[in-house]
Amino acid sequence: MTTFDTIYQNLIKKIMEEGIEELNERTGHKIKILPGLTFQIDVEKEGFPILTLRKNPIKSPIAEQVWFITGDKNTEFLRKYTKMWDQFIEEDGTITSAYGYRWRHHFGRDQLGQLIKHLKEEPHSRQGVVITWDPADDGLYGTNLKATYKKNAPCPFAFTVNIVGGRLHLHNIIRSNDMMLGCPFDTFGFSLLMYTLAQKLEVRPGIYTHTISNAHIYDTHYEGALELIQRKNTHENIFPILPENIFDRAEKRDENLVDEIYQAFAPYFNPGEPITGLEIIK
Repeated sequence: MTTFDTIYQNLIKKIMEEGIEELNERTGHKIKILPGLTFQIDVEKEGFPILTLRKNPIKSPIAEQVWFITGDKNTEFLRKYTKMWDQFIEEDGTITSAYGYRWRHHFGRDQLGQLIKHLKEEPHSRQGVVITWDPADDGLYGTNLKATYKKNAPCPFAFTVNIVGGRLHLHNIIRSNDMMLGCPFDTFGFSLLMYTLAQKLEVRPGIYTHTISNAHIYDTHYEGALELIQRKNTHENIFPILPENIFDRAEKRDENLVDEIYQAFAPYFNPGEPITGLEIIK
């Protein structure tokens, strides 16, 4: 098993055994919850955190991160690779709370571009913070006092970047994570973002930290979680040789980039059989 497989399997086991079961009002499903979970993986030493205990898509999170870097809220590029955001698309084909748009345009600043500029000038800065959550519109009713929920409120709501010891480390802070679906997807995607930023800043990738305020498993996923806990494999840690200039090529919307990144991972990624019954809970 890979290092991430072991970390992830232990988290699922902990939630199933120690999680507090409650009814979620919005979805109508029971969920088992543990608050305040954090895990880390050193991408340079322990490989990329890609779940291999079951079959899961890896091209989708790759495309998502490339799309984020473009800063687009239009979904034309993204929908070539994944339909997972379709439920959040407005009539004009955009997603108003698209993470990349929030990072690069929404607050009147290019947070991602300024992050790179700042860390080039002051690599030991402790102010490398990028915010996705808009307190004027997300959560706590936002601007609509009659509705508690909107189509999409960011789950990974902020991340911090630090360069320590010549390596770039990213801490992803998440308000809510569906552990059977969202957690592996976000972990891989944001680790790729960490690598991309390290590459752009000409430093080595370091430790990816994933902190979850509400880590939960839905009742319809309990059976799948129990199956995953029992699985074992001999998969080795994954150390791909990724394309150069990922950040710059993403900004230019390079049509070949997603496939090139995917092909860099494909020879090293041999997941187990799918686990049935893991439908997305809306």
